[in-house]
Amino acid sequence: MIHTNRVKRGSKRSLGSPYKDNRLVPHRRRFRWVVDASFPLALTIAAGIIVLLPNLLPTDGRVALFALILAAILWSTTSIDVSYVALGAVMLLVVTGSTTQEQLFESLASDVVWLMIGAFILGGAVQKTGLAARLTQLVVARARTVRSLFWLLTSVLIPLSFLIPSTSGRAAVTIPIFQSITTAAGDKRITRALALLIPTIILVSTIVALVGAGSHFVANDLLEQIVGERISFTQWAIYGLPFGIAASYVSCWVIMMLFLDKSILDRQLSIWTAKQKPLSLAEWKTLIIVVLILGLWFSESWHGLEIATISVFGALLLTLPNFGVLSWKEGIKAVSWNLVIFVGSAVVLGRTLIHSGAAQWIIDRIFVASGIVNTDSPLLILLFLAFISLTSHLYITSHTARTAALVPAILYLASSLQLNPVAMLFFSIVGMDYCLTFPVSSKALLIFSEVEGMTYQPSDLLRLSSIMLLVHVALMLLFYYGYWRWIGLAL
Repeated sequence: MIHTNRVKRGSKRSLGSPYKDNRLVPHRRRFRWVVDASFPLALTIAAGIIVLLPNLLPTDGRVALFALILAAILWSTTSIDVSYVALGAVMLLVVTGSTTQEQLFESLASDVVWLMIGAFILGGAVQKTGLAARLTQLVVARARTVRSLFWLLTSVLIPLSFLIPSTSGRAAVTIPIFQSITTAAGDKRITRALALLIPTIILVSTIVALVGAGSHFVANDLLEQIVGERISFTQWAIYGLPFGIAASYVSCWVIMMLFLDKSILDRQLSIWTAKQKPLSLAEWKTLIIVVLILGLWFSESWHGLEIATISVFGALLLTLPNFGVLSWKEGIKAVSWNLVIFVGSAVVLGRTLIHSGAAQWIIDRIFVASGIVNTDSPLLILLFLAFISLTSHLYITSHTARTAALVPAILYLASSLQLNPVAMLFFSIVGMDYCLTFPVSSKALLIFSEVEGMTYQPSDLLRLSSIMLLVHVALMLLFYYGYWRWIGLAL
């Protein structure tokens, strides 16, 4: 006998209804994480089998390599915070005895941590007082045509890398300016081009300053820990400022050529700006302290004070009771403690990779397979580094995460080939600062893709990246052969 279930008409359990089972939709949502976790879990299991089971390395080396691969998998395939992942990888090293607890504690006492604290408080003061926005507005107000607007905006964005040590922070400062310009222009094509220009310049000009991004702190600290050398603030500016300026103006020209025609570029533009008031007392204080800090940073070799010490001194002045422009609590809130934890964890991970022999294993397996270790051609080495660094944002979206993952191996490659580690590091960092392929590749790109109203489409960014990637490779080679190798960065 065939039994059928009678269902009342209008019931949510009737055939064809999306509510076939009242628990169905919640049930699926509840276990959605299982589907999301399946891919990273499969990669982790595969990595564990490949790395941990064969006796290719001493135990500490295998665990260190597995920790790095696990972190890279989670950075690339999940939305878990990169700092949480990095700290988790370090704890795996600690509990397995691959590194010591003291290594973790010492890394958080590193001078790079104090440099970041001071730099972020400085950036917070510049943002709160409106000094950066005033500078941007002052320059933009001089634009008479769309073409001059793009060149002037590029010019004012470059020095912000010295003032605000965060690409997302620099992007946030420029949002009000972007909105006022696009309202005045009233043209979707100009809006799209500006939404691409501003984050592009913010990213390609990051290399001009050591304090331009947290990843620079990570790279410089790993350089000191592994090789015993450090790039000073002045040296970094000498190496990076000319490249950052050239890359910014070339990027501006490419964007104008790709997304705007001559009639638009020559269009007269009248941008309304609020009447500029005299500098407030808080702005004057911030400006004087910023100039003082920059002067001390550039003259580090003369007075002997490290830039971390100078940064902390500046932070104290900016938060001094009855004098500073920030309260101490506001200054502390301006610090990216998430990044501080990441840097400390990345330093431990990098040291362990080297000391355990895992970095050497990477060289032997990956770099030897590519044939790069058997070449004497600087051009091939540079092309290899350019390819690795310029594409690294495709599989590790976090700027600091890809620096932590790649720098130890690159420095060990330099040691194996008996090449200049500082040159190889800086050349690679130039490539890692490039991340223009997808909106998720950078917070600055995401901010402008999510601004209210239509800005740019992912296809526009891909179109730009297809040109800029080749341009960036050409600029990197041009600067190496025409500038860097003559000022101490020869391989």
